[in-house]
Amino acid sequence: MAKAAGLAQQPERHSAADSFAGADALYNHGNEMMRLKRYEQALAAFEAILAKMPAHLGVLNGVGGVLTRLGRPESALPYYDRALAAAPRTVELHVNKGTALVALTRFEEAMRCFLAAIAIEPGRAEAHYNAGLVRLRLGDFAVGWREFEWRWRKTDWADKRRDFAAAFWLGDEPIKGKTILLHAEQGFGDTIQFVRYAPLVAGRGATVVLECQPELKNLLGSAEGAAAVLARGEALPPFDIHCPLMSLPLAFATELETVPARIPYLRARQDRVAMWRARLPANGRLRVGLCWAGAAAHLNDRNRSIPLDRMVPVLAVSGLDFVSLQKDVNETQAEILRNHGVTQLGQQFTDFADTAAILATLDLVVTVDTSMAHLAGAMGKAVALLLPFAPDFRWLLDRSDSPWYPTMRLFRQTTIGGWDHALELLRQELIDVARRPVQTR
Repeated sequence: MAKAAGLAQQPERHSAADSFAGADALYNHGNEMMRLKRYEQALAAFEAILAKMPAHLGVLNGVGGVLTRLGRPESALPYYDRALAAAPRTVELHVNKGTALVALTRFEEAMRCFLAAIAIEPGRAEAHYNAGLVRLRLGDFAVGWREFEWRWRKTDWADKRRDFAAAFWLGDEPIKGKTILLHAEQGFGDTIQFVRYAPLVAGRGATVVLECQPELKNLLGSAEGAAAVLARGEALPPFDIHCPLMSLPLAFATELETVPARIPYLRARQDRVAMWRARLPANGRLRVGLCWAGAAAHLNDRNRSIPLDRMVPVLAVSGLDFVSLQKDVNETQAEILRNHGVTQLGQQFTDFADTAAILATLDLVVTVDTSMAHLAGAMGKAVALLLPFAPDFRWLLDRSDSPWYPTMRLFRQTTIGGWDHALELLRQELIDVARRPVQTR
């Protein structure tokens, strides 16, 4: 979503008489509060301005953005509409209104907003990128992956672009006999999900060098197809061409029916499995891993993570051994876990190879949309994935399965912020799981 400050140069629809002393300072304060994710304070600042300057485009845009991020996108729409009525050719407003509509899962309307922005400014990268994400959610992979490439032209993507002399490969040219660098570009989960393409690249006759985040290096040493695995920052060998991991679906013209989903494609190191197994209870009950939150810095963390106290009914299911996979656990959460006999191990993980070793000993993983879901799915573990109302593009819509991970079942919110329905479905599922015999781990 574009920032409210981005409209600072737009002509304001108010007279000088409508202005008041301190308005600019209050506007800047609101934008700063948005940057710090202190959204209630940002909203208060913007609303104070609107009380006296109701046609201020930047503030109308800012209120829309704050309300969307607070999980109130329906309330954001009238502010965007007021601004668009005064400035209908303001691209940023169309993009931001589209973002609010995405949060409401009103995808066709959102697409119209993004296409309106593109009609005004054909080279607007953010509009193309957001339209691509909508198409991917709707299963239109043919267009979606192409539009997804517009991410490289977004101004907020500058720190992710790599300045290599080698050519960028997108599947059009033969690569037999060449060395290709496949490199991570976004989060841990993205790397885990799309490293599945490494054997397909190698299958075209190329030597694959894989560069990943340092925390993933030990894990991805088991990735099929990679001749070498290096951590970001290590010296790279010579290579002829390169491709970011998340561009590989486009390079292979991936459609819903052709998603490469041969699992497992990642495996745990057996020496670490033995080490971690010794720390688990051995009482013959099924073991269920639990991850209730992702990184707090993630833009969508408010929607995807679940307060641990909301999961108490799930933890109360008898006949199961729950294992906390959460890396960061505060004292309040630790007390909840102790009260329900949950084994706490996540805080001891040093890298993803440790995480994989624990997953190898579990029967089921319950997780929100974070890297844990991708790792468990890549290892072929049974996964119960809890998804917010407006899911990330990769989880598609209105289905309880995933073409990316055949052993995964999706539990979706039915309203914004409403976890009760999904958690009750999960609780009932776990009651049934607890009756099943333990399989050989």
